[in-house]
Amino acid sequence: MEEYKSKKVILDYFSLMNILKTDKKWMGVFVTIAAILGLAVAFGTPKEYQSSVMLAPETATSNNLTSSISSLASMVGMDMNFGNSDDAIYPELYPDLIQSSDFLVNLFSIQVETKDGALRTDYYDYLKNHNKKGWWTAPARWLHVLVEKLTADDVPYQGDGNKVNPFRLTKEQYNIAHNISKNIDCLVDKKTSVITIEVTDQDPVIAATMADSIRNRLQTFITNYRTQKARNDLAYMEKLFAEAKEQYVKARQQFAAYSDANQDVILQTYRSKQEDLENDMQLKYNAYTQVYDQLQLSKAKVQERTPAFTIVQSASVPIKHSNKSKLSVLLTFMFLGAVCRVMVLLFSRRKEIFRIVASEPK
Repeated sequence: MEEYKSKKVILDYFSLMNILKTDKKWMGVFVTIAAILGLAVAFGTPKEYQSSVMLAPETATSNNLTSSISSLASMVGMDMNFGNSDDAIYPELYPDLIQSSDFLVNLFSIQVETKDGALRTDYYDYLKNHNKKGWWTAPARWLHVLVEKLTADDVPYQGDGNKVNPFRLTKEQYNIAHNISKNIDCLVDKKTSVITIEVTDQDPVIAATMADSIRNRLQTFITNYRTQKARNDLAYMEKLFAEAKEQYVKARQQFAAYSDANQDVILQTYRSKQEDLENDMQLKYNAYTQVYDQLQLSKAKVQERTPAFTIVQSASVPIKHSNKSKLSVLLTFMFLGAVCRVMVLLFSRRKEIFRIVASEPK
C-alpha cells in the first residue's frame, strides 16, 4: 500500500523573473499610466500647511501663595480648602475636549485672513466657500449628493438663520464641524504633560491663526472650569459686602445725626438711645469688616484656582507646505503600478509561476 503524499504549492521565482523580463512592454505601460495618475494627483492636490503650538499646564500642587492664604483664612476662622485638587478634566482629556461639538462650533466665528490679504471672513465661511478640493473628489461628491436626494425620507433640519445650536446642528454645520475636527490634532505627552496642538489648513496664516485661537480658547475653557465655583463664591461675597457696607453706613449716619441733634441733652433716656445706636453701629461695623476679610479671601481663592499655562512653543506661520513631495507621490504611484502588473501576471500566468509538488511523508 502506497504511503499518502501531501501536496503543496510553491512559487517558482526563476519562472517569475523570466516572465517579468519578457513583460517589459506591459510593465512599462502600467508604470507609465500610474506615473501620469501620480503627477495628476501630485499637482492637483491643494497645498496644506501645518502650524503647531505647545504649552505646559500648571500641575496641581500647593505653593507658597496657597499656604499663605490658608494661614490667613485660619486666622479669621475660615476654611477655604486651598490646595485641594478636585479637577475632573486632566490633560489626557484635552484631545476629547477639543473634538467635542461644543468646542468645535465655537470656532465657527473666528475671524481669519488669507496670506495675501484678499479674503477676510469667519472660519465657517472659509471652509464652506473658499476651501479647495482635489479634482478626483468631484465624482464622489456628485454621487454623494445624488444618493442623499434619492434616499432622503424627510426634510433635514435647517436651523434658525445664522444661529448655531450645538445640541441640534444642521447637516451643513455638522459637516463643517467634522472637517474642523479632521484639521485639528491634539497630542499629550504622558510623561511631561506637554500639550501639542496642530492645525492643518490650506493657507499658512489661517493655520497659525487657528492654532493660536484654539490654544487661547482651550486655556479659557480650563480656566473657567477651574474657577467656576470660586467665582460664584466671589460674586456672593461681593453681594454680602455691598449689603453690609450699606447697613453700616446707614447705622453710622443715624448715630451721627442723633448725636448732633442731642449734644446738650443730659437726660438718661437720650443717652441710652445714643448708646443703642452706637452699639448697633459697632455691630454693623464688625460685620462689615468680617465680610470684607472674606471678600479678600474669595478674590485670593479665584487667583489661586486660576491655572497657569506656560507656552513652550507659540504658533507661527509655516513657510513650507506639509504635503508629501511631488516626487514621493510620483514614485509611490509608479511602485503601485508595477505591483498591479505583477498581480495581473500572478493571476493570468499562475500555472507557470506556481508549481504543485508532492512532499514526502514524515
